[in-house]
Amino acid sequence: MPGVLVTGASVAGPALAYWLGRGGWEVTVVERFDRLRDTGQNIDIRGAGREVIRRMGLEDEVKAAGTGETGTEFVDEDGRCVAYLPKGHDDSGGLTAEVEILRGDLARLLYRRTAHCSRYVFGDEITGLVERSKEVDVHFAGGARESFDLVVVAEGMTSRTRRLIFPDAAPRYLGLCLAYTTVPRIAADTDRWRWYHPGGGRAVMLRPDPHGTMRAALSFLSGAPGPADLPPADQARLLRRLFQDAGWETPRVLDAIDASPFYFEAVGQIRLASWSRGRVALVGDAAYCASPLSGMGTTLALTGAYILAGELLTAADHRTAFARYEALMRPYAHNAQRLVPGFPRIAHPRSRLGVRTLRAALRLATSPPVREAVHRASALFPRHPAERIDLPHYPEPR
Repeated sequence: MPGVLVTGASVAGPALAYWLGRGGWEVTVVERFDRLRDTGQNIDIRGAGREVIRRMGLEDEVKAAGTGETGTEFVDEDGRCVAYLPKGHDDSGGLTAEVEILRGDLARLLYRRTAHCSRYVFGDEITGLVERSKEVDVHFAGGARESFDLVVVAEGMTSRTRRLIFPDAAPRYLGLCLAYTTVPRIAADTDRWRWYHPGGGRAVMLRPDPHGTMRAALSFLSGAPGPADLPPADQARLLRRLFQDAGWETPRVLDAIDASPFYFEAVGQIRLASWSRGRVALVGDAAYCASPLSGMGTTLALTGAYILAGELLTAADHRTAFARYEALMRPYAHNAQRLVPGFPRIAHPRSRLGVRTLRAALRLATSPPVREAVHRASALFPRHPAERIDLPHYPEPR
């Protein structure tokens, strides 16, 4: 049976390992961190991604591990509700999706489902790739050398391994920086995603999790992605300077950033002319990151892994499989990357007038008459980006 090396043990990598392992392939997954990363923020699974989870037999487990988030609430500086949207009740609707789960919890479920049929190597990474006529020689940071029929890069937007194949690939920066952390839950917290706009091109968010804590995020408009390259101590000082007067629950979030690990990123997208070269292919964020602003990252990862595996298991050769995978996924990824015009600026007003205008628009958009009108007219609108693909059915492995 063919042997494939998959780099990255988050979502796309283990999902690909599941489908290829189920088809009888020998799968090795390498992860540069020394253990499974069970941390991360809320992610949602929509449309085709939800169907992939269903076909994996994981839907009930994913639902059981959900965050318990009941909707999205926009609040003012005193924590009073400005506007509210309940969670969705189908595969794709709502700012809060019907299926919300922490990234680390989903990664753990996928790992458990694949550990018996895949070899996982933690604490190592690829440093070199040499393609031969029928295999790829892989050099690892730990000193080992192995050969595989194929290599699939299932890493993040800033993938190191992708640089070995596409050295000129670079994220398209969207003008926003995000910092994520976890804060202790207090009695005043709710099971809603609370979103606060203090002005100055900033936003503060709190979201529930199933572990007795809250997930927090600070976001701000930035003309350059440079803050993401600063040392963590400098990032923490920058956040405290930018958010010191923001109000609401911001001091609590800043205290958590000072006291515990946090994740900082410059928000961007990946747009490449090709997702493969020779015997090496890309999947998930490494190939077509749509950014957290899209709400589609996990759905794209699951869908891409499913289609790539299905094509590899059924095509005559890897070239045909890679071409077919790209033909099916590229329109889907393109739709996911099309953000609302003006986003993220409209969600991060700079002036007091901008904040008041945004809040008025949110009140109007979430009012019962407007919501009812939108619901009645929904048949006239294009499908949600998460649904704009006819997910293939591949033959069951023998």
